[in-house]
Amino acid sequence: MAITVNLRYTGTNGSAGKFVKEMIESGTVEAIRKEEGNLRYEYFQSLEDPETILLIDSWKDQEAIDRHHATPMMNTIASLREKYDLHMSVERFVSIEDNPEDERFIRK
Repeated sequence: MAITVNLRYTGTNGSAGKFVKEMIESGTVEAIRKEEGNLRYEYFQSLEDPETILLIDSWKDQEAIDRHHATPMMNTIASLREKYDLHMSVERFVSIEDNPEDERFIRK
């Protein structure tokens, strides 16, 4: 059962993009991707609102998320959010087993 968290970061004057750039250049993103249980950690920029960045953050289970939240990296992330004055919205999804019925709607 994977858990995926979508975080939308919104700022002004390109601050969300600057946040992502610093997250990548500081090595924080790569370190998170190497954490045990991390399945995906990717940023995307909205085509409709360039001041919004979407982070798709997937983990093997709740225990992996809890371990991640206990790392010093969370302080780094929180500091950068403050530095760039970002506002957030969060959605959380829990995966279910593959449904053969859904396969007919998926083009691979």
